[in-house]
Amino acid sequence: MGLWKVWSFTSRFNSSKRTNTILQHLTMSKHTDAAAEVLLERKGCAGVITLNRPKFLNALNLSMIQQIYPQLKKWEQDPETFLIIMKGAGEKAFCAGGDIRVISENTKTNPKMVQDFFREEYMLNNAIDSCLKPYIALIHGITMGGGVGLSVHGQFRVATEKSLFAMPETAIGLFPDVGGGYFLPRLQGKLGYFLALTGFRLKGRDVYTAGIATHFVDSEKLGMLEDDLLALNSPSKENIADVLETYHTKSKIDQDKSFILEEHMDKINSWFSANTVEEIIENLQQDGSSFALEQLKVINKMSPTSLKITLRQLMEGSSKTLPEVLTMEYRLSQACIAWSLILGKNCPDVLSFKWIRSSRSKMRESRYEPRRSNILREAMTFMKALGQF
Repeated sequence: MGLWKVWSFTSRFNSSKRTNTILQHLTMSKHTDAAAEVLLERKGCAGVITLNRPKFLNALNLSMIQQIYPQLKKWEQDPETFLIIMKGAGEKAFCAGGDIRVISENTKTNPKMVQDFFREEYMLNNAIDSCLKPYIALIHGITMGGGVGLSVHGQFRVATEKSLFAMPETAIGLFPDVGGGYFLPRLQGKLGYFLALTGFRLKGRDVYTAGIATHFVDSEKLGMLEDDLLALNSPSKENIADVLETYHTKSKIDQDKSFILEEHMDKINSWFSANTVEEIIENLQQDGSSFALEQLKVINKMSPTSLKITLRQLMEGSSKTLPEVLTMEYRLSQACIAWSLILGKNCPDVLSFKWIRSSRSKMRESRYEPRRSNILREAMTFMKALGQF
């Protein structure tokens, strides 16, 4: 039998399975409100979590976290739930991150809500990492910040050609949290340090090649993959991995394309091995290549305080467990908020959400200024005094 006939037969067989699965959904899924910010559904053999704010790129807020966490724990103990799938509604984003607007608006007026957001978000990140059931994140579309926290700690992460990964926190006066201090320094070489400090964006298969995703699947096959997973009968972790691997192997999109940073990795490993931000900047200046100067230009636009905090965060996190890193990052997040409130306009680069504009052309033009080292030194001393470092 030719390969095409085998594929045709297999497709018809899978289609039949998917039809039965859909019928099963109609009788087994609990009622969900399509207008809800997050949908929690029992489908086939799985619990399915859908981030349902497509107009806001599925940005994560406290209410969503407080719905997801207990359901995740419930499914983890349910003998009839064999896997958990996390996905985003719409075609644009898995999750573009935490709802920065809400956090910004409540920093002064409702600080407890902001504390709760960070604490409960990090608790959810840890719950995903320690989940006893296979956890699959379908990171189709934009996956940044908080969205990374909902995916990267899971056992399986499936990227598509439309995936876009970034940790852009140094641009808004924060740091790459949600366990960034754990997974970033564990990427190949100094790639994680580079991604953290520059906010560089990885797209498509590069998300898989970098180690952010565990599998790569054509976006048009994502629905079929989900149906085949849901149709599994009391699957083991190995059964689930086999299905994912089958789809991954069949994907040919950009299969022979080199990693976007491949030709620069030796230099990235050298530049970002420095122990201080100043040394990294000096390395880039001395190199003088177009790529080095491009990264220098980017770093010069980032929050100086965030750059220093982030570098130290990753250095510390490289030898800590995830729970230890999340504890450190929670303390850091609260210290950043306190520091921004204490200094206010005297230190606008910490948690400066005003930098975010509706138009990219209006983004702020800050510069890394060594003459501000006294403020940076005070900030780091402040963090140390609160026990973050």
